[in-house]
Amino acid sequence: MLAFIALVSGLYDFLVGAFLLLAPGALASLFGVPPASPPIFSDLNALFLMAVGLGYWLPWRDPHRYRGYLWIMGACLKGAGALAFVLDYWFRGSPPSFLLFAASDGTLALLTWWALRIGDVPPPEPHWR
Repeated sequence: MLAFIALVSGLYDFLVGAFLLLAPGALASLFGVPPASPPIFSDLNALFLMAVGLGYWLPWRDPHRYRGYLWIMGACLKGAGALAFVLDYWFRGSPPSFLLFAASDGTLALLTWWALRIGDVPPPEPHWR
């Protein structure tokens, strides 16, 4: 389950980052906001998302060894991101379309948290020891 969540989270972050890097105007238009000014702000966010997405390769390959990455980037960062989108909508009047990111980040954060909690026992020791 953890490997699957890492795969989905990694693809999600990388693809959103790539879209933001390669087509920032289209993404801004899709969500009804002006493009970032100066463009370096969206470029840096895109690079951050792509790096986080690539980082999920580690827990996808070995979820028990890299569960710390899942806690930090999956449960904590995605959960905080979801909360930030909701608070921005409530207090700063960001477009309702931003709640899509709150829902997707929040869902991935909760799924990651749940999978980490139910799997919070170490993997079984090999029988050959």
